Amino acid sequence: GSSTAGVSDPEDPGDFQFNISSNAGSSSLSASLKMLLVLTVLALAPSIIIMMTSFTRIIVVLHFVRSALGTQTSPPNQVLVGLALFLTLFIMSPVITQINTDCVKPYEQGTITQEEALNAGLKPIREFMFKQTNRADIQLFLEIEGKENEIQTEDDVPTMVLMPAFMISELKTAFIIGFLIYLPFIVIDMVVSSTLMSMGMMMLPPTTISMPFKILLFILADGWNLVIGQLVKTFY
Repeated sequence: GSSTAGVSDPEDPGDFQFNISSNAGSSSLSASLKMLLVLTVLALAPSIIIMMTSFTRIIVVLHFVRSALGTQTSPPNQVLVGLALFLTLFIMSPVITQINTDCVKPYEQGTITQEEALNAGLKPIREFMFKQTNRADIQLFLEIEGKENEIQTEDDVPTMVLMPAFMISELKTAFIIGFLIYLPFIVIDMVVSSTLMSMGMMMLPPTTISMPFKILLFILADGWNLVIGQLVKTFY
């Protein structure tokens, strides 16, 4: 839009005035409102990523992999978090695309109100969370709130109930996957321990010997491909 500035007599600085008028139509968001929305999203981004996406399951499973291998700090936390973030973007890309189509673009064009945009943006996220959440976990939080008899459909479930139920379900699924990852490595630990015992080498830590064999097994089985592939497929 166009801007106009009016300045009074320069000899009288006390009457200085500066006015800005905009000819932009109401159909487009103002720059200040856009900036406010961006800053709000950035401030809430860590909580949103942890509470409402696939990030929790992915990062927990990756830590289980590292712990099962016994490599302690390798891969480092920064690498695991980075991998988890990119996998989260990959898994959530259909949801992000739908939010952009149903919420962001119509709101920028002025075809929907702010409340309608919020509901439109929340809908695909709720659908994603419902697909990954155990109904028993939802029922648990509904009983805590005393609303178990008020819910008839999924749309009636409050988002504040759905989010903690979703997180518990994600942790439960991640622990199940972690247990399955641990099994083959436990076998290696048992074989190495019994071998060292039979050889009378009880002072030698079994983990020192078993770790190279664990890494070798992981490489031969194409472990990263297997773990990441199966982990991503659990969301579909």
